Amino acid sequence: MFGSAAPPTQSGAASHSPYAGYATDRHQAASPTGSYSGSTTGQHAQPGSGQFPSFATHVQAQPQRVSGEPKKRSGALVAGVTVLALLVGGGAGAVGGYLVADNAGGGSSTTALDQPKPAQQANTPAPPGSVEAVADKVLPSVVQLQVRGRSSAGEGSGFVISADGLIVTNNHVIEGAADGGQITAVFQDGRTAKAAIVGRDPTSDVAVVRAENIGGLVVAELGRSDDLRVGQAVVAVGSPFELAGTVTSGIVSALQRPTRAGGADGSQATVLDAVQTDAAINPGNSGGPLVNMQGQVIGINSAIYSPGAGSGDAGSVGIGFAIPIDQARRTADEIVKTGKATQTILGVTVRDNPQGIGALINEVSAGGSGEKAGVKKGDIVTRLNDRRIDDADALVAAVRSHAPGTKVTLVIGDGERTIEATLGGQPVDPN
Repeated sequence: MFGSAAPPTQSGAASHSPYAGYATDRHQAASPTGSYSGSTTGQHAQPGSGQFPSFATHVQAQPQRVSGEPKKRSGALVAGVTVLALLVGGGAGAVGGYLVADNAGGGSSTTALDQPKPAQQANTPAPPGSVEAVADKVLPSVVQLQVRGRSSAGEGSGFVISADGLIVTNNHVIEGAADGGQITAVFQDGRTAKAAIVGRDPTSDVAVVRAENIGGLVVAELGRSDDLRVGQAVVAVGSPFELAGTVTSGIVSALQRPTRAGGADGSQATVLDAVQTDAAINPGNSGGPLVNMQGQVIGINSAIYSPGAGSGDAGSVGIGFAIPIDQARRTADEIVKTGKATQTILGVTVRDNPQGIGALINEVSAGGSGEKAGVKKGDIVTRLNDRRIDDADALVAAVRSHAPGTKVTLVIGDGERTIEATLGGQPVDPN
């Protein structure tokens, strides 16, 4: 339901997401049957479901026969192939030996192997604005989170926001430990600490945990996401496939990309107003920072589009999504101060417009922000402020990108009506 923590209850034309087949990049353990559950490849979305599978521990994929590849035979044929390979290798070695001998007899030819190694790189600071400089600044503040729940185990990433152990991450990284599980934070300097959940918000996929009995941590510098530009350089840092401290670089590929991700069981729809990037993000990167070239956090890496998600081969194809830091910062601040988060709502339920672009108002909650502003059942919202609304998810993402109490302008239809609305808020139940 748009305006509540539960998924939309929609009638008529079904709401859909153009990003069906996406995967949250948390990393999960394989079951004996070969299906994935827990955290590196997780539950997989059905085509068109609009749900993101979850991820947590690196899984060693079983070798699969390439389509069209003949089955291997045993016995003499295999032995024959082995002998043939040895013979070819021996023949090639002999010919190579003759060539070298002939050439050596001709004079003073040298190879690259004869050249001395170049001078060692100078131990000087990396140039400002380089990926190397960003890595030097950001890596000490990035954390690997090892999560063990009742029935799953996995890993993700996070970043430090206080020297005494507060860490921001994704809800989907740590939700497995929400019911009596364990979280271990592994820091870049080699220290480890048990961590406890401070609070979490499944609707925004943001969570805060606190590492216990530790201090002197390097704190990440938070930037802003309201001035990002398509094409600007960014760096992603995290622990893909358990490889802690991995750095990848790319650009901002798109902004305000409505992206729907499900919770671990696929029942909690989470619509993100995401920053899209081509920096490589893989299972295990979830919760890690996306930073600008000043080393400031501008997003939280949360999801990827992966055509292989349904086959257990999810990985980066250069389409990743991060929660804008302005939205994540607001949620994390509420969690740190109160232990809970507030979801921004318009007080309506929506579905896609069956006749074209726009979000169709399905129901209007009595006494809600929408009703007070004059929104009516059957209205088709086509713009929020200067932002075009193509479908229901776009309206949900646009509303959630603002704080409760923000005044927005809604355009109905082709402009026949313009409505001024003040967005409301409601506490999020994480369970």
